[in-house]
Amino acid sequence: MDFIESHNLSGLVIGLVTFLIIGLFHPLVIKGEYYFGVKIWWVFAIMGIVGCVCSVMMENLILSVMMGVIAFSSFWSIGEVFEQRKRVERGWFPKRKK
Repeated sequence: MDFIESHNLSGLVIGLVTFLIIGLFHPLVIKGEYYFGVKIWWVFAIMGIVGCVCSVMMENLILSVMMGVIAFSSFWSIGEVFEQRKRVERGWFPKRKK
């Protein structure tokens, strides 16, 4: 972390990690809705709450920001799970055969 801070790379690291976290949550929403339906929303809610608590508790700025990004990506995913259900109903994504 000292290298990152001493070379003023914090913004780039935070940007890269934010990009990767958002990219990770996209397939999590799709697969979560596919296998569990919209009832997976509470898992994202718990992840969001835990992420917020961890973000507040972190002393390191970069780690705190990363936890905050995870938290609010989780909260955003709650709405996306319900939107994903609509996308499946429209035929844009495959529906799981039970």
